[in-house]
Amino acid sequence: MRAISLFLVIVSLVISSRIDQEYPPLDSPPPEPKSRFAMLDDVKILANGLLQLGHGLKDFVHKTKNQINDIFQKLNIFDKSFYNLSLQANEIKEEERELRKTTLNLQAKNEEMKNLSLELNSKLEDLLEEKMQLQQKVRVLEEKLITLNRSQPQGQEYQEVTFLKTFVEQQDLSIKQLFQTVQEQYQQLTKQHSQIKEMENQLRRTGFQETTDNSLSSKQRAPRTIPSLQLNGTKSEEHEDGPADCAALYDGDLHLSGIYPIKPSQSEVFNVYCETKSGSSWTVIQHRMDGSQNFNETWENYQHGFGSLDGEFWLGLEKIYSIVKQSNYILRIELEDWKDNQRYIEYSFTLGSKETDYTLHLSEILGNIPNAIPEHKDLAFSTWDHNAKNYLNCPESYSGGWWWDNVCGETNLNGKYSKVPLKGKPERRRGLYWKSPKGRLYALKTTKMLIHPTDLESFE
Repeated sequence: MRAISLFLVIVSLVISSRIDQEYPPLDSPPPEPKSRFAMLDDVKILANGLLQLGHGLKDFVHKTKNQINDIFQKLNIFDKSFYNLSLQANEIKEEERELRKTTLNLQAKNEEMKNLSLELNSKLEDLLEEKMQLQQKVRVLEEKLITLNRSQPQGQEYQEVTFLKTFVEQQDLSIKQLFQTVQEQYQQLTKQHSQIKEMENQLRRTGFQETTDNSLSSKQRAPRTIPSLQLNGTKSEEHEDGPADCAALYDGDLHLSGIYPIKPSQSEVFNVYCETKSGSSWTVIQHRMDGSQNFNETWENYQHGFGSLDGEFWLGLEKIYSIVKQSNYILRIELEDWKDNQRYIEYSFTLGSKETDYTLHLSEILGNIPNAIPEHKDLAFSTWDHNAKNYLNCPESYSGGWWWDNVCGETNLNGKYSKVPLKGKPERRRGLYWKSPKGRLYALKTTKMLIHPTDLESFE
């Protein structure tokens, strides 16, 4: 631009000079003829101006070309971004359609489950009412039976009472099975409810919440709460003999896993968790899975038990002893590490009474993990406030009550639970682990200890 301005100034000067030469003022003297050298100078000046103008125009064209190229590049980037946004918008719309379909399906299933739950509740209430009536009849008949026993009872009335007792027991078992079914239905309803809530949140994030609210808000409600049943009430205590363990319940046609009352010989009634497997039911005495229960408990708590039977728990040394003293039993230990590898091992065993500090004596039967608990030795149970052997102080050092030998640092399934695998060896020794014969410590995510009479064949 400077070159163009300079050229215009030069041209204007040259033109003005030419006009003055060709058309002088009237009162001015006649001009002298211009020499050829002067004219050559004017031409050079004009040529120089034109050259500078050319260079200026060339630079201007080059800059303009670069600016146009930049504009085209930005337009290409914008086109690509707009195309990608269009694809993402189409994907979001497709996901929104799928979420709507899934939500409708879950709503339909939720309605079916609620109707089924209401029907089961109705049946359950009828059965409970029938049970109460039968119990009342049984009490009346038992009073008659006592009178008849004192005065030579007749055989027919005695058979009638026996039949009614058997019928009431069968009704109790049916109610327990129905209660288990209702609990499972309730859990499924709760899961469906959570899934629908999650779908609503996902629809809200994609910007389509208004239509979802119109379809869900009018029908959405929490599943009906089912009242809990007291299965270990006075009825079980009325019988002199009750189911000795979960295997006895299974033999009585109770084949569902769950919480049931048992009454070992010369013991009070108490609840246990029964796990059905391999054509029978095992009594669970210990379960670790999420660290929700503290296992660094006192001697008294380890004696009587702690925790929740539907979560983490320790059944109690006294209860375990009351079961296993009735017969010969198998101890099965199931383990799962943090890589989801599952292993088990089974022992034949004996357990001593409180006077022996519940001494454990093991003999391996089979399994798919190296044995890590000393066999053919008397292992005394100790806690941090009850040291079975004065020279042994393992519970204080390694956390949790357990059957210890004369060396600390062996396997401990009641140690401190960690929700992440422990890396250091000292930390592992205080945690939940299984020690191999070669000394390697395997950190565990879940453990389960179960017992069963020895008449069951071991399984793989």
